[in-house]
Amino acid sequence: MTEMMIPLLGLVLVLAMLVAAFSGPSEAKAQKRRLTALRERHSASAASAVEAQLRRITTARATRMDSLASTLIPRPAQLKKRLDMTGRSWSVGKYALVSGGLALGGAALLWLEGAPLLLALFGGLFIGLGLPHMATGFMINRRVNQFTSKFPDAIELLVRGLRAGLPISETLSVVASEVPGPVGEEFRSVSDKMKIGRSMDVALQETSERLGTPEFQFFCITLAIQRETGGNLAETLSNLAEVLRKRAQMKLKIKAMSSESKASAYIVGSLPFIVFTMIWFLNKDYMGGFFTDERLMVAGIGGLVWMGIGAFIMAKMVNFEI
Repeated sequence: MTEMMIPLLGLVLVLAMLVAAFSGPSEAKAQKRRLTALRERHSASAASAVEAQLRRITTARATRMDSLASTLIPRPAQLKKRLDMTGRSWSVGKYALVSGGLALGGAALLWLEGAPLLLALFGGLFIGLGLPHMATGFMINRRVNQFTSKFPDAIELLVRGLRAGLPISETLSVVASEVPGPVGEEFRSVSDKMKIGRSMDVALQETSERLGTPEFQFFCITLAIQRETGGNLAETLSNLAEVLRKRAQMKLKIKAMSSESKASAYIVGSLPFIVFTMIWFLNKDYMGGFFTDERLMVAGIGGLVWMGIGAFIMAKMVNFEI
């Protein structure tokens, strides 16, 4: 009976995906979209018209798989924000499909290798949820670091444009076209939003919320304060660029000072897995009990939990906020 459960479960999930992909549109949702479009069409506000246009563009890009994933995932808006932070054209539907495929594949592989059914299901669930989340977090951190390293240069380019007599909107377009990487992409997004009627404050605030970096928030706050109080914007931005460079230097100093503690934590944390792998290759039957004996499985899970708590504490000890 247990030998047929995983193939049947996979078949049921595949059939459910096919039904969701080829089923017709929901009449209630279609009626709701028509009523929303009618209200937006007769709205007199320019801001409402811009919001309606952006909403129509976003809805047109969404696929049926995205709609299905949005109904199944607990917080689809938060996941969509994380996917946007990677800078890739990933959708919620693709992410859910990859996660489901990894979970089923991992569970089937563990089950075929002789693991108990419950352990195989939990292992597949851990693989399906953990690997995409870790990959997304890695790409977000890499893109944020690339943005932070190039952002002071972009501010200096803004300063030169302002001193040359260009308005701030034109200098944003110059940065979007001249600076490569994530900085140019984000400023290009701000410039495009301003071209379709968004105010600069709203466009910058949306980018700041998506990036979540203190450096860009400093930039938005500087522009907002200068607009209310006046003053030399070029000089203010030049001082901000200098502060951001010193902030980056301080981060590098702290990273160098805490590198020894991090290396020690990595070595201590990896030793149990290295020893387990070495003994596994020397005597597979001796270590195979962790995948078959329920008592050893409980002990192994408890050890992993305690190791996770220790790794979390060590990570907090060597993580310094500036």
